Amino acid sequence: MFDNEFSNKIKLTIRRTGESFELDQRRVKIRENKNGLMAVSYVAPIFEIMDLENFFDEVLSSEKINMDIGGTGEFIVSFRGIIDGKGKNFPKNLDHKIILLQEPTSPDSIMDVQLMGFSRFKLRDEI
Repeated sequence: MFDNEFSNKIKLTIRRTGESFELDQRRVKIRENKNGLMAVSYVAPIFEIMDLENFFDEVLSSEKINMDIGGTGEFIVSFRGIIDGKGKNFPKNLDHKIILLQEPTSPDSIMDVQLMGFSRFKLRDEI
C-alpha cells in the first residue's frame, strides 16, 4: 500500500490578492465541456456558501484564479461567475451553487489537430 499524499480539498486562490478558499472535494462535482468551461457544483451548509459568495464578491469576470485539486499542483483558470444550482430536495441547512471557471485555450494549433484531423482530403468512396 502507498500513503495517501492527496488532500481532500480544492483550493482556489485569487492571483491578484493572494486570498484563497478551500472546497471539500466530497461535496464537489466537476463537469467540463470541450471548450474548457468547467462547472464546479458545490453543495454545502449555508454558512459555507455565504463564505464562498463573499470570497467571489470582489472577483471580476474573466479574472485569473489558481486552482489546486487535492494538492496535485496549481493551474490557472478564469472566473466566469457563480449561479444557483437547482435544488434536489436538500435539507434546509444546505445550499447548492455552481462556480463557472474556464481553462485557458491552447494557442498551439497542434493541439487542435487531435480534434479536427490532419487532412482535408476525402477518400474515394466519400466523394
